Amino acid sequence: MIIKEAEGRNADLEVLRSLAGRPDVTDDQRKRIQQEIRNIQAGLKGEEEAAYELNFHYGNSKNWMIIHDLRIECEGRVAQIDHLLVNRFLELWVCESKHFAEGIAINEHGECSAFYGGKAYGVPSPIEQNRKHITVLESVFKTGLVKPPTRLGFTIKPTFVSLILVSKRARISRPSAKLDGLDAIIKNDQIKSRIDKSIDADNNPLTLAKVVGSETVEEFARRLAAIHKPVVFDWHARFGVSREVRPPATVSLPAQQPVSAAELQPVAESVQTAEQPPKAQERRESKLKCVKCSAAVSYAVAKFCWVNKGRFQGSVYCMECQKGVPAN
Repeated sequence: MIIKEAEGRNADLEVLRSLAGRPDVTDDQRKRIQQEIRNIQAGLKGEEEAAYELNFHYGNSKNWMIIHDLRIECEGRVAQIDHLLVNRFLELWVCESKHFAEGIAINEHGECSAFYGGKAYGVPSPIEQNRKHITVLESVFKTGLVKPPTRLGFTIKPTFVSLILVSKRARISRPSAKLDGLDAIIKNDQIKSRIDKSIDADNNPLTLAKVVGSETVEEFARRLAAIHKPVVFDWHARFGVSREVRPPATVSLPAQQPVSAAELQPVAESVQTAEQPPKAQERRESKLKCVKCSAAVSYAVAKFCWVNKGRFQGSVYCMECQKGVPAN
């Protein structure tokens, strides 16, 4: 039974694509943003492949509960669990999805590498990453944040199994040395056979003593899903991008447009005033005022506004107010 679906990353991708397309980000910022987009898309592909296999085999079962995309916080620590599979034995299969398109290699020291274009590059160990997830899950039950089911008055202690799921098309290169946790790395299409094999090999009679009803395991899984705390990323802060789009560092003056006869009429009238007697000219110039602050404007300033009608829409602005009118 599917208790919780993955929430998706469309909102994050939309924000990141918007940031990558802004004219005020640097080339370095744009490269890092585009790499983040690729990382998210690759992660989503791996999670979708694993989710398909889990849903196909266990989605309709009343004895298995599936929680996708579970983020929990406990005692100051955080675990982002891609998939959690819970059964009636109170076994929690903690699944970490990895989309290594060309595969993963582990050496005898447990160090991991992935491949891109045939070249290896180091990656964090998914085995250790999942162990941390299990540690946080254990603290969830120890602190009582989620209380496990009880039977005959005794609390049933959950058990944890780690699985690292990689693409079924990827290659897995393992060392000859035996390493703890190495068998947890499997391909997506091996999920069911791996789980069936583990259950068949369990001959511990105490396991049967832990079995709970379908309703109990469903209720337990729903309480786990209820502590999910989604995170909202501040992508602007992460990449050092201002929330406001900044204008380019240098602004070119707009090209002057051809001036029509109608636009030249005010200029012609002003030229005529220069030939009028002083009192008439004074009266004419006194009418040249800033449309915004009403300050007196000289003929030269007014002429600049008239000639640049595309910017000032035929209005007259003083030199100070012109600064607030955006250039085309």
